[in-house]
Amino acid sequence: MYRQMISNGKTTKLFLGSPYRAGDEPDPGIGSVEDIPHQTIHDWCADNTRPLLEDMRNFCSAGRDPIFYSNHSNIDRMWSIWKTLGGKRKDYNDSDWLDSSFLFNDENANLVRAKVRDCIDSKSLGYVYQDFDIPWLKAKPTPRKLTKKVAVAGPGIAVAAETNKKVINSSEFPVVLDKVVSVNITRPKKSRSKKEKEEEEEILVIDKIELERDASVKFDVYVNDEGDLTIGPDNTEFAGSFANVPHKHKHGKKMKTCLRLGLTDLLEDLGAEDDDSVVVTLVPRKGKGIVKVGGIKIEFTKD
Repeated sequence: MYRQMISNGKTTKLFLGSPYRAGDEPDPGIGSVEDIPHQTIHDWCADNTRPLLEDMRNFCSAGRDPIFYSNHSNIDRMWSIWKTLGGKRKDYNDSDWLDSSFLFNDENANLVRAKVRDCIDSKSLGYVYQDFDIPWLKAKPTPRKLTKKVAVAGPGIAVAAETNKKVINSSEFPVVLDKVVSVNITRPKKSRSKKEKEEEEEILVIDKIELERDASVKFDVYVNDEGDLTIGPDNTEFAGSFANVPHKHKHGKKMKTCLRLGLTDLLEDLGAEDDDSVVVTLVPRKGKGIVKVGGIKIEFTKD
């Protein structure tokens, strides 16, 4: 949770996801906490013996599982906590978002319309979440102790430490994730000052992710890992994950989306702030061979 709420949630767009307006292409990129733990809870609670992976792993049936409501209430709680952590962590103030509305049935089965602006403060809805210790606030990931020193291809250029790890060129994208893929990504800026880091967050963008909407998919993202795949979420090299809850739409189009992950804190902790590039590794965990990635890049953003 530290990664999702702190280093991957330092801006509004990173945490809440990219704006999606009428006329836009769908799936502009979800926020950190919607991806993990929201999506993974749906996945973990599914029944693999059911034809549609009911209940939690499919939109058509997820609401029949009581865990669905606990999961979404917890995401709401995470949202409330996130807004207390300072920095740029605040809700969008765009009227397109605030005035977006949804229809619900009330206790008398009458349709009522609720706007986003009516729901962003839980106190106005008559509830608050109980205060208690939050262990993950102190659970900052730590760099793994390398068993082999990371090799360097040139001044400030990190490459894979393990000799059996093939690092492809970014020009080889798009790639199908049927195996582990590592690529050297150039950083547009390096050696930034504290003020520059506060003004702009360095973002790793896994771009043009393409898959069928009804596919159960998960892959992990690592930065400057050693290559033996023993790194976990408690290690700094673990940048985050992409996960999809299967669902279908009448239009039948494939999902085309992206994943944005914060890099500023991660690179500081790895001592890689002065490197010209980083090695990014994608590890398919579920749905091998059914996800295509169009490219990987690094951006800098203020929001």
